[in-house]
Amino acid sequence: MFGFLSRWRAAGVFNLVRGQLRRRVRRAMGTSPHPVAAAIDSQSVKVAATVPRSTSGYDPGKKIPGRKRHIAVGMKGLLLFVMLTPASTHDAVAAQKVLFRLRLMHPQIAVVWADSVYGGTPADWAKSFLNRTVKTVSRPEGAKGFVLLPRRWVIGRSLAWWLHARRNVRDHETRPEHSEAMLTLVAITLMPRRPTRRTA
Repeated sequence: MFGFLSRWRAAGVFNLVRGQLRRRVRRAMGTSPHPVAAAIDSQSVKVAATVPRSTSGYDPGKKIPGRKRHIAVGMKGLLLFVMLTPASTHDAVAAQKVLFRLRLMHPQIAVVWADSVYGGTPADWAKSFLNRTVKTVSRPEGAKGFVLLPRRWVIGRSLAWWLHARRNVRDHETRPEHSEAMLTLVAITLMPRRPTRRTA
């Protein structure tokens, strides 16, 4: 089974299935198959003991040793792509690569919603070099506990859904690209079989 996973990942099969299914689901929702806005965020998770230290690190903000998942979703919550880095990689550092990859894979997207850490230099760079607008949404000052944030709640929900699959609570894959493939497979299984029409 691992041999099939490795070969299909290298051939881009999982990304092809994800893209075609996402477009089909969006049509069924009564909207354009190609999103024009997206949300980006990251999630740090612990890794198994078999994961090499060269591909993992320590996230001081979340106090998590492991890897960081950077993901982009459309405003319907359907995955556009996932990218893994060591957990020690700051979001502002990974932002350029995430935004550049998003520009290559989905050139029609004009607006990206993100955490405040993506503002400033990353947002200016995206505007100057990618002609893409990054809009940040911050937590209200003084807020405690869970807060439903406009626009960003969509990607928070997607990250939470991933953790419903027990395998994704911890990263077990030796190679980051195999983790990306496994997460893509989970995203495919989470796409609604009978989507409802929405106008958002």
